[in-house]
Amino acid sequence: MVAQHREIVSAIPGPRSAALHERRVRAVSAGVGAGLPIYVDEASGAILRDVDGNQLIDFASGIAVTSVGNSDPRVVARVREQVERFTHTCFMVTSYEPYVAVCEQLNELTPGSHDKRSALFNSGAEAVENAVKIARYATGRDAVVAFDHAYHGRTNLTMALTAKSMPYKSGFGPFAGEVYRVPMAYPYRWPTGPELCASEAFETFVDMVHTQVGELNTAAVLLEPIQGEGGFIEPAPGFVARVADWCREHGIVFIADEVQTGFCRTGDWFASEHENVVPDLVTTGKAIAGGLPLAAVTGRAELMDAVHTGGLGGTYGGNPIACAAALGAIETMRAEDLTGRARTLGTELRARLDSLAAKYPVIGDVRGRGLMQAVELVSDPVAKTPDRVTTAALNAACHRNGLLTLTCGTFGNVVRFLPPLVISDELLDEGLTVFESALAEVTA
Repeated sequence: MVAQHREIVSAIPGPRSAALHERRVRAVSAGVGAGLPIYVDEASGAILRDVDGNQLIDFASGIAVTSVGNSDPRVVARVREQVERFTHTCFMVTSYEPYVAVCEQLNELTPGSHDKRSALFNSGAEAVENAVKIARYATGRDAVVAFDHAYHGRTNLTMALTAKSMPYKSGFGPFAGEVYRVPMAYPYRWPTGPELCASEAFETFVDMVHTQVGELNTAAVLLEPIQGEGGFIEPAPGFVARVADWCREHGIVFIADEVQTGFCRTGDWFASEHENVVPDLVTTGKAIAGGLPLAAVTGRAELMDAVHTGGLGGTYGGNPIACAAALGAIETMRAEDLTGRARTLGTELRARLDSLAAKYPVIGDVRGRGLMQAVELVSDPVAKTPDRVTTAALNAACHRNGLLTLTCGTFGNVVRFLPPLVISDELLDEGLTVFESALAEVTA
């Protein structure tokens, strides 16, 4: 167990990390990125300790994966027990109880009281791809509608669904067809202002789908209830609910991509619940298994059961060890009321970020919910000119001082906050103090 405090004993990265990075350069494809070239030796809770002995406060959670903290005791215990029993059989060959138990939990926890089914996969991208397959098969339609600033993965189909070219799509085409894009209700950047954003964005959405795609040709509308890599964009209030209702009117499958927003992150089990939205299909991943690779599609039984036997699956999908980890992670989320914890800490986080926004004009917008929040940096607050340079400098300054942060956004000008939901009040406060000092440094 790593002591839950920040400690800097060398430069970041230190000499041992630097040596390992030299090995990485010689062994690992240059196409695999490295946000901060430190090499982690041990981690628990909200602290990462690198091979040089530096202890960093984790405001990244492995991109919203370790929401129950690194090496959560319940996850570790269940994984150890499962490893000793068996490591793999392939659920499609010989089944096992942990897969069924995870599906039961998902059917219970996801929004809506209707009859549901689930299927397990390896990654969020794989879950999204399978959700589209299910929607197309069940409706007999081809077209899928996605949104500006969306991120859904790196497979061929999910690259087509993703909005941002670099680094995700550039040079990798041609992409899957019958994917159409519409504007997102992005309050901070909506041309007529946030007050009109929801209604105007919805009208634009309806008009574009009607004229460019056709309702009877549309299998699914795919939406992140809070966009992730695109910049933690929280759609204008009411927009998501109106889109979901419109889909239901036209027999179109509404898919909520909750890969990053799911499992207590936003202060609800799933972000769709904030507006009482009940998706037809929900994709999950990341935090579902406390750090092990697992993802899922959960949805209305008539949709999930429409696909012919053998049409869904995969060799590793729902691996028993990952399923055991998921049961441990969900147990921790329930036992420690991590939805409530996300709301409580999210209120503290928002108060600090709002205070910084009032003091530093470079912060153009503060947004998000729970412990999924972000600041968007601009060089001109009136023109809202994205400030990618300051964002990169701020991120680097945080890293030098022992705070692991992440950037995101279509324009590369957003710093996102994704600490583990089990982070202590004291560590959250210290991390935000480090962030403020870094902000003061780069804007001086």
